[in-house]
Amino acid sequence: MRRPRPSAYRQCIANCGADCRCEENRGVFRIDFPGTVNQELYARRFYVTGRVQGVGYRNFVEHVAGKLGLHGYVRNCRDGRVEVFAMGSPERLGQLRVALEKGPMMSDVAGLNEQPDTVDTRYVGFFTIEMTI
Repeated sequence: MRRPRPSAYRQCIANCGADCRCEENRGVFRIDFPGTVNQELYARRFYVTGRVQGVGYRNFVEHVAGKLGLHGYVRNCRDGRVEVFAMGSPERLGQLRVALEKGPMMSDVAGLNEQPDTVDTRYVGFFTIEMTI
């Protein structure tokens, strides 16, 4: 079950408009929550390989991402990998990467692939565990 999403207003940092795909933008949006400070969001997609399913890895990621104030989701892939889509500041995304490389106690991370991605405002305001793809 998805959590309710707060109302947020997004704006391209190049000021082209909400659904801008310009080269200057590169998928970075400024998110305005009513009554809060503006935050520029960057998006990254991580694929984690190794013994990462059946060991509490998704719960671990949800917990760490929540503590870091990141937005997005984590889910299992049918090929045995775990996919993590996260949005936040570059510093917080770097901290998440360090945690993903370590993983929970019973996991054994063999590899981590990181790719830049575009901001998806459907996930702004929370980090959740999604269904397996």
